Amino acid sequence: MQMRRCGQSAARGQRCGQRAGSGAMAAPRSFSAAEVRARCAQGACLVSCRRRLYDLSGFVRLHPGGEQLLRRRAGTDVSAALDGPPHRHSANARRWLEQYYVGEMEPGGEQSLPESVDEKAVDAAAQSPAQMDPRYKTVDVETDLVDWQKPLLWQVGYLGEKYDEWVHQPVDRPIRLFHSDFLESLSKTAWYVVFIVWAPVVLYLSWVSYTSLAQGNTRLFSSFTTEYSIPVHKYFFPFIFLLGMFLWSLLEYLIHRFVFHMKPPASNYYLITLHFLLHGQHHKSPFDSSRLVFPPVPASLVIGFFYGVLRLLLPEVLGLSVFVGGLCGYIIYDMMHYYLHYGSPKKGTYLYGLKAYHVKHHFEHQKAGFGISTRFWDHPFRTLIPEETFEKED
Repeated sequence: MQMRRCGQSAARGQRCGQRAGSGAMAAPRSFSAAEVRARCAQGACLVSCRRRLYDLSGFVRLHPGGEQLLRRRAGTDVSAALDGPPHRHSANARRWLEQYYVGEMEPGGEQSLPESVDEKAVDAAAQSPAQMDPRYKTVDVETDLVDWQKPLLWQVGYLGEKYDEWVHQPVDRPIRLFHSDFLESLSKTAWYVVFIVWAPVVLYLSWVSYTSLAQGNTRLFSSFTTEYSIPVHKYFFPFIFLLGMFLWSLLEYLIHRFVFHMKPPASNYYLITLHFLLHGQHHKSPFDSSRLVFPPVPASLVIGFFYGVLRLLLPEVLGLSVFVGGLCGYIIYDMMHYYLHYGSPKKGTYLYGLKAYHVKHHFEHQKAGFGISTRFWDHPFRTLIPEETFEKED
């Protein structure tokens, strides 16, 4: 995709930002260089692009490149950093930036930020709001295509051919799916709930599997032949458990790629709605912390289905052992997914690279990079995100 210049994106964002309610907003507020420096001295993270000013204070912890990278650029013009090298930011990243627009730099101010902080500027900054929360800005329905004040689940199906492009243009806004408060509560989950609910199940079923194998009655292929059946000893349990985790990693990839990233027909209201319910909501609002893990109620239905499949394919105890390993893999997957959005891994570590990889999937390469807890399956399926698109380490 041809990248848009910051100034072009800014002009579009300014037009959108001026629409609110039933009438146009007042002219954007002007900020002096001294006031910007003062706000940054108080802990805010303001940056400019040409003369447009953005407050990234609420985004610094989520920045894929790390909080310190943004902190070092507080109070500066980031135009060159957006254009690269070493990393040219995507069109979606530039749209994302526009959400944090708060005003304009005074003429000449973007080129002459003062080294010292004016005490009067500090006082002025303290008397005005430190941050403008972009998540609650009014959005023009003609531009954003939906009414954010109403549940989205029943609106997205009407987007038709516009849905696929719309859902892959992420925003920093909370999403409501249902009219019913009860159904809405079932669609949200704190990350630690997954561990609290499923970790005891893994521990209990692991004990059941191990003690059952210890009885020595489990044999592989016994349903076909008794002469050549293979006994399964209790000491095989750790290896069967790991096999379950490995199979889950494959299942995770396949579900993410072929179910979550199916492209629903533009003419089918119900498939579009289903896609948004399953995964589209996450791509539209990737930092909604209550929608990063699978809620236990629908998860239990899916988990029960896969347990039933394993019971049909494998002897009871053997199928249970594989299932327990897969369930453990699922817990790790959900925990990992939350961390890749809200964690702050150290630069140069495996998790740092995995986070950058996943964010690329959200903002630039929605048709690649389907691995969450591992990139392993992206290799044989040839869906790796190209290495040259990543910022090189210093």
